[in-house]
Amino acid sequence: MKLHRTPLNLALCTLLAASPLAALAQTLNPAAQRISDTAIHADYQTYEATQGRIKALNDGGRRVRDYHLSKAQCWLDVSFHEYTRNDRSAFPQEALDQSVRLIALMEKKASPLPMDTPLVNGADKLRPDLWDAAEQWKTREGFQCVAQRVSCAEVELVHAGNEHKQQAWRHAKPYVQIAEDLLAQAEQEAQACVTKPAAPVVAAVPPVVRPPQAVEFQANVLFNHDRHQRSEARKMTLDRLDQALARARESGTRLQQIQLIGHADRTGNAAYNQALSSRRVQTVKQYLLDAGVDAALIHTAVKGDTVQVLACKDKFKTRAEELECLLPNRRVEVNFVAEK
Repeated sequence: MKLHRTPLNLALCTLLAASPLAALAQTLNPAAQRISDTAIHADYQTYEATQGRIKALNDGGRRVRDYHLSKAQCWLDVSFHEYTRNDRSAFPQEALDQSVRLIALMEKKASPLPMDTPLVNGADKLRPDLWDAAEQWKTREGFQCVAQRVSCAEVELVHAGNEHKQQAWRHAKPYVQIAEDLLAQAEQEAQACVTKPAAPVVAAVPPVVRPPQAVEFQANVLFNHDRHQRSEARKMTLDRLDQALARARESGTRLQQIQLIGHADRTGNAAYNQALSSRRVQTVKQYLLDAGVDAALIHTAVKGDTVQVLACKDKFKTRAEELECLLPNRRVEVNFVAEK
């Protein structure tokens, strides 16, 4: 489906080479090689190692809401999101590169840190008004209170631009919406953050009533071959589900519905795959119930092996390599429908 990459300047490369933690794996396997258990496991270790470096920076005193730490995390999140969606372009690697670039500079205690947001993988630049709003925030009062929202909005705009370039507007829209929501939240939080002098008493003005805004976003939970138990779901996809659920519960958001759609890969017969994908749906449903989601909000559907996102028709050296290539097909799509 996708992939992409942005070259680093000479000074940055020098900093990366000098960093004592730069030796940690930070390069994903080329897309054509992501067809074996060994390759996929190595890439997951790369993501885990990068996440560990972010945690170490936070443990060292850098705040979670810090602009650069937040941005490193958001770059890592979008990279992993597209990796698990089998994006075969350079985007997962280039987004990961941006995360590692910021991590290395923070580890070196470099100053000043860069405030740019590259359009990696040649992403289209959508919504100039949102880009301008994010840029203006960097010089506005209260920026320190909303830096996390602004940094992630910028990354999601790149994410949207990459989707637009590869698959047009329908695929870009959810990420544009995330960026819009983040910048709107920044406006609200900044007002509460910045101390203002007492205003004179004036006649109350009725608030402007705006219609509710629909919000939709998705997470995929991937399973090992012929498995449906929670312990056989890929951990980082469950982590992504946790993040999506947290977003659905943000202040000012009302969760309306969660749609679960179960899938299986093409191995096995149709009847078995239908039952297997149903069991996977029940596993994810129970996961959400255990997380406190109201059962009435959860709606389920089962597709079996009728919707394959990756055919995997190449010649594989081993059966295990073919099955790992088919991983994106063994999924439960979790579609959140909320209202702002």
